[in-house]
Parts: sequence; structure tokens; C-alpha cells
Amino acid sequence: MAHPPPRAAVRPTAQDEVAAAGSELIGGPAGRRAASGHPWWSPARVIALVMIGMFALGMAQKVSCYESGWFRGPAAQYTHACYSDIPHLYEGRGFADGLVPYFDRIPAEVSGGMEYLEYPVLTGLFMEVAAWLTPGGTTDPSPAQIYWLVNAALLMICAVIIAVCVTRIHRHRPWDGLLVALAPALALTATINWDLLAGALTCAALLFWSRGRSFGAGILLGLATAAKLYPVLLLGPLLVLCWRAGRWRAFLTATAGAVIAWLAVNLPVLIAAREGWAKFYTFSEERPVDFGSLWLIIAQRTDAQLESVNTYATGLVVLGCAGIALLGFAAPRRPRLAQLAFLVVALFILTNKVYSPQYVLWLIPLAVLARPRWRDFLVWQCCEVLYFLGIWMYLAFLNSENQQGLPTGGYQLAIILHLLGTFYLCCVVIRDVLRPEYDPVRRDGSDDPGGGVLDGAPDVFTLRRRAQTPQPTATAFVDWGLPGGTLPTPPDDVSRET
Repeated sequence: MAHPPPRAAVRPTAQDEVAAAGSELIGGPAGRRAASGHPWWSPARVIALVMIGMFALGMAQKVSCYESGWFRGPAAQYTHACYSDIPHLYEGRGFADGLVPYFDRIPAEVSGGMEYLEYPVLTGLFMEVAAWLTPGGTTDPSPAQIYWLVNAALLMICAVIIAVCVTRIHRHRPWDGLLVALAPALALTATINWDLLAGALTCAALLFWSRGRSFGAGILLGLATAAKLYPVLLLGPLLVLCWRAGRWRAFLTATAGAVIAWLAVNLPVLIAAREGWAKFYTFSEERPVDFGSLWLIIAQRTDAQLESVNTYATGLVVLGCAGIALLGFAAPRRPRLAQLAFLVVALFILTNKVYSPQYVLWLIPLAVLARPRWRDFLVWQCCEVLYFLGIWMYLAFLNSENQQGLPTGGYQLAIILHLLGTFYLCCVVIRDVLRPEYDPVRRDGSDDPGGGVLDGAPDVFTLRRRAQTPQPTATAFVDWGLPGGTLPTPPDDVSRET
């Protein structure tokens, strides 16, 4: 059977008015006769270089704290918005003293009461490898400074992997990866903690899935879950979509790969150092309401103790996941994997009892894949940047002698902005699911280019009253890609954008 010819890459400046306006800085939108340039300058290479440049700018933003070694008084690192967990935990979790994570108990005078490392095993291994690469006995720069630099170099690799994976997941939309590379919140939060490791593994899993490699995707998803807990949530969207398409073998294969990989990483530590291994889970359960969450506003406004916050948050996640599953089964067309993946991770973030500023890294690649529109993405990013500044100014207020910084009311406003920005993006994605003609990815006739075996598969189970027609392939309905025999009239706002 003859394969359809490959489609030309979608140019954002031809479909996105914000991208077209921004391109004026480099000469304006590309015309239809524009040359593709030297073949070496592929979208993936260009985006990787942009990602490195933005990551370097994010490191430069931390230079004030780096010069002081992060230990020149608690308030300075907040007023300069350059705080990072990395140098503090180098000493506070025993890496500077050569202690082995999970196996060696950390002295209370070093850790402040944390007996073992409170991170998942694969992240702990990442931290330990960086400690091996950090030379000891130096004074200028100090080992803590070098440890941050080593981690920054390793995390930069993770950031490039994320950007390149997003570039390749949707084959005919490679320039969507530029949204990831230019995301201001990514540059600002990349070296606060180690979240980019789980993000890189998650994006690699999505890339494998998009190529139909279910077991490899599961292996990578299991490794990502061994680095951070949130990637396991993606099994939920996979279950719903594979159920609707009848692709059980792919789902079970991916799930088996995830379980095998997670056990392979965790079982050795669980057996040999059970108490240290369990610290991440007990700490997550016992942690009180903390910065950045809706629960913190409730606690501060009402003086409520919220002792059952775990129950409340879990209940909301369960109800939300049930709603997302209902959306997946009842939508007029089967949602794209990235859409449901973004919604389920965003739900977890919105209902969690803590929101650290680097958690935005979980959502950035998923948001780009779910809704690759510059306007919506930048609206959300503005809210996240404001929250990034707000939390540090609030901590400066709490830790400075003269209470210079952002008071409690101002910080609560920053939290609300973060919540509203994320909720806005969720609403736009839900609208795309319910009204597929709004989905930028499906405008050229695509079904789910990141869906792997789901792409173009007919429905076998839905909650809609009428039986669904098979999903259109990439060669059908080249303008809008809706099921049926006729093309709809584009909505007014969409026609203006195109």
C-alpha cells in the first residue's frame, strides 16, 4: 500500500498571530517561498541551541547567590530571587560528608531533623552522582558552589532532552518545541531542584509512545516515576484512551514496562534500606499545608488546622480524575493523549497541599503538546513568573528583620494568580476536547500525532449516544480534520487566527 507523502512542517507564523507578530524581531513571518536554509539547521538543533541559551540566562539570574555561596544570610537569596535547594542540600543531606543516601542516617545537627533523604530513589542517585563529580577540599569556589554547577550542567542536558522530545513527538509540528525552549518559567526554575530529570524521562516516554513503542514508553515512565511521583498519573489517560480505542495490548505492555522499571530501581533500596527508602513517602504524607497551595490560603484566612488535608486533596484528585475520564469517553472525538495528560497533572498541582515554584516544569512540555498556542501559553507563563517572584518576596518578608518584601495578602494574591493561570489553560484544553475545531494540532487533518497506536484508530467504546465513525487519518479533511463528510464553518475567533 502506498504511503501518503510526508507533510511539510507547520510554521507557527502562518497559524499563530502572536508568533507572527513576534517574528518581526527576526525579519517577519516566513513566506511560502522561504528557503529552508542549511540542512544542518534542523528544528531540533535550533531548538536545542535556544534551550541552552535560555538555560544559561537562567543560570546567570542566579549569579548573585552563586557569588555568595547561597549562605550570606537567609534574606539575600530571596530578595534576589535566586534561591536553590541544590547547594543547601549538598551539606544538609550529607553529600558533603560522603554519606550514602537512604543507607546512612543524617545527623540532626546537619539536616535539621530530616533523618534520611526525602527524595525518590532515582533522584537520589542523580544527586549522588553529582556529589561524586564534585571535588572536595576547595574553598574558592566552595564545594557547594561546584555542586550547583555540576547539577546545572546535568540538568541542562535534561532540559535539552525535553525540548528535543517535544520537537519530535508531533512530526509535522517541530517548531512547537520553541515554546518549551523560550518558556521564561523554565529558565527561572530549572536549577531550583531536580525536577527536570523526571520531566526528561516523561517526555522521552511520550516520544516512544508516539512511535508505537509501548514497552519502551512504559520503561521510561516507570523510571520517571522513580524520580518523581507525578509521571505515574499518565497511566490514567493511557487507560481511558486505550479503552476507548480498544488498544488494550498497548496499554498493558506500557503498564508492565512501567512496573518492571520502577521495581528494578526501587526494590534493591527497599530491601537493603527500608526506612531510608520510605522517607519520601512518609514525608509526603506527613507534610503539612505548605507554600503555594489553595489550602494555605484557606488555613491563613480561616485559622483552620486542616488536619485531614490529605483526605480532602485525595478526594478532589479522585473526583477530578473521574471527570477527566468521563470527558475522555464522552468527547465528540477521542481526545489527544497530551490533552488528558496535561489535565490530570494540572489537577494534581491545583489540588496539592504544596506548590513549589519548580513544579511548573512538570506542566510546561505537556502544556505545549496539549495547546501549542503562543497567546495562551504566554498568559499562563506570566502568571507563573509572577508567582515565582511572589514566593521569594514573601519569604524575604518572613526572614528579614525589618519585614521588607511581600506581605501575606500580597502572597495570597500571587497564589491566586498561579491557580487562575493554570485553571485558564485547563479550560482552554477542555474546550479543544469538546470542540475539536479549536484544536490547533487537528487543523490540518491530524488525529493524534503523539498518540502512537491511538492515532487514527476507530472508537470501540464511548459514552456518546450514537456510534462514532472511525477517526480521520492524517490525509483526510486537510483543513479541519473533523469526523463526517463536510467541513464546518470555522468559528470567528479561529478564522481570524488563521
